Amino acid sequence: MHEARSTALAASYFDGTHATEHAVALRLQGGDLQISGESLERTVPAAALQWPPTGEKGMRVMHFSHGGSVHCADGAAWDAWCKASGRSGSLVERMQASWPWVLACAAALIGLLIGMQQWGIPLLAEVIVDSVPATVESAIGESALEGADRLVLGPSQMPARDQQRLRAAFARLLAAQPAGSVPSWRLEFRQSRIGPNAFALPGGVMIMTDELVALLASDDAVIMGVLAHEFGHVRHRHGLRMLVQATVLSGMAALIFGDFSNLFAAAPAVLGNSSYSRRAERQADQESARMLDAAGISPLVMVRLFERLASWRSNARDPGAARPDDEPPADWVGIGIASHPSDAERIRFFTDAARR
Repeated sequence: MHEARSTALAASYFDGTHATEHAVALRLQGGDLQISGESLERTVPAAALQWPPTGEKGMRVMHFSHGGSVHCADGAAWDAWCKASGRSGSLVERMQASWPWVLACAAALIGLLIGMQQWGIPLLAEVIVDSVPATVESAIGESALEGADRLVLGPSQMPARDQQRLRAAFARLLAAQPAGSVPSWRLEFRQSRIGPNAFALPGGVMIMTDELVALLASDDAVIMGVLAHEFGHVRHRHGLRMLVQATVLSGMAALIFGDFSNLFAAAPAVLGNSSYSRRAERQADQESARMLDAAGISPLVMVRLFERLASWRSNARDPGAARPDDEPPADWVGIGIASHPSDAERIRFFTDAARR
């Protein structure tokens, strides 16, 4: 009897049918809950008990699976009663109350997210991209081009004969590729407000700006290297892959952060996709070196590209240099933006490729 009295707990009982509160004493006996009060004796089997978590502030409420509940306003007294009665709580409760377990779970979650970002999402994107028909990809590319034309691009001011000469030169470069290895492509020239630039869109559309052609002083060998780089993006469907990966990353960020902050929710997608962009750029550089070599052009010509980009950035940063108000910052040059590998790394790559 002394043991039973020592493990009794004062609580309130509700039968689940009426709003009447009954003052009761609770005891655990063999896992079953014994409820004793004025004109009230009830035993609830262990399988029907829905235990509240311990270790939290505030009232404890235990519900019964077939109706009814008991309430204890003193959470600390409830936890002490559970401990004195021999109930240690569920594994989850014990883990929540243990800092080593909390830190271990946090580390495991971070590891899982890093693994998803580095390997899981790229693999998922590859599966999705492989299932997208070419017609759908082309439609996405055309829509992207229309948007770019509306926002940052304008009609090219290059003479039509120069445009045709560069298209023909690139077609000859592609003729050195193995039969059947050249996907559909189209080369467009545009004047732009985003500086010297070249980029590839889903579906095979490649854009080169008048400003980049002017920066390269119509150096056809370097221009072919740039176009071969962009063709590498086309061949590997990087444009569509980036779109899929950004969408998946944004969905994961929204799932984790919800609507707490648009900035925090967007940051993982932006940062994660930057690493994918670097990976894609290295792959496109490899394609450029291979295609130049196959056409009898030394990959070393690409070093001139980065030298001229560096010169352009230097001039653009000069406070005394006049430039249009809508010209982009010097650090934002489309083919050398921050998410790309550094110029030094890329120069080393093309220099090494020329020596092989």
